[in-house]
Amino acid sequence: MKTASFPSLRVDPQLRQETESVLLEGETLSQFMENAVRSQVALRKANAEFLARGLAARDNARQTGRYVDADTVLGKLQARLQSAKD
Repeated sequence: MKTASFPSLRVDPQLRQETESVLLEGETLSQFMENAVRSQVALRKANAEFLARGLAARDNARQTGRYVDADTVLGKLQARLQSAKD
């Protein structure tokens, strides 16, 4: 597969210095930027999927008239959290 390039990125010198200061041993600035872009793409996809599931659940609840009380949901989540801690 052929590779493609992102447009050149202009930043202020302080941001470049800060970025270079956190590079891992042997990591290049290009690798850091690629990892950052990949992370943001994955995060935005996950956020979009989360929102879609939430909207589908809302629509289903409206259609069926079946809702779960917020206190019940929070209680179950608290129990799961406590179980994971134990």
